[in-house]
Amino acid sequence: MAESKVALKIIPGELAVQGVSKSYGATRFRKEVVHDCSFTIERAKLTVMVGPSGCGKSTLIRLLAGFEQPSAGRISLDGAPITGPDRDRLVLFQETALFPWMTTWDNILYGPRARGELTRDALEFGEFLLAKVGLQDFRDKYPGQLSGGMQRRAELARAMINNPKVMILDEQYYSRLYEENRRTNFFVTTDIDEAVFLADRVLVMSNIPTQVRAVIDVDLPRPRKLSDLVESDRANDIKKQALSILHAEAMRSFSRGSKAAADFVEAYLKRASRA
Repeated sequence: MAESKVALKIIPGELAVQGVSKSYGATRFRKEVVHDCSFTIERAKLTVMVGPSGCGKSTLIRLLAGFEQPSAGRISLDGAPITGPDRDRLVLFQETALFPWMTTWDNILYGPRARGELTRDALEFGEFLLAKVGLQDFRDKYPGQLSGGMQRRAELARAMINNPKVMILDEQYYSRLYEENRRTNFFVTTDIDEAVFLADRVLVMSNIPTQVRAVIDVDLPRPRKLSDLVESDRANDIKKQALSILHAEAMRSFSRGSKAAADFVEAYLKRASRA
């Protein structure tokens, strides 16, 4: 009963990035990080962005969240321009952001309580999320009493209770909830295996200044198991397609002396020799 009520509350949104560029610095020393970038984070889909380390993925997250504005182009949610942060787009960064003086339960309920919306439905939703992230036995614990993984799960529940139209994340621990609820999700990684395992669509990015090099539909059945993907010809074809693009980008950076690119090239060659 609780799960069906929760499912009815989810209203997934669609993010559109159109011709977006982002630069930093004064005119003489201006550095472009994102260049003429266009893509769509489709409604009720899990879109994964994969690209070289330092290519501008974090900048794109800040732009999508509304923390920064593009130098050129337009970002919109369901057709409305994004002009700043809002609860309809929530970001979970790698760093913990739980309030250390609040218990797990109070952290989860922070959003509805701050808005004066701590209704019976909000409490039921909170209980549902607490169970889904496996923290029922830790509801009265403080962040300092939780492991790092538990803190991340508490942060996930705290974000989801606000029922955003789009979740922007940088870790995969939410994937079980996504399978059940089909919220719009945007996930950033440097791991192509993780991208193929999670995604409906993969955006393969170029080096800095970043732009979309390819959009790959991951037409693999759900729910997925890593063991199944290892033997899937289609999954391996997708990985090879993405890796070939990333390798080309790494070679470009390598020619300019990038240490991260050199590490990627070495890892790619080792992987290719095992294929």
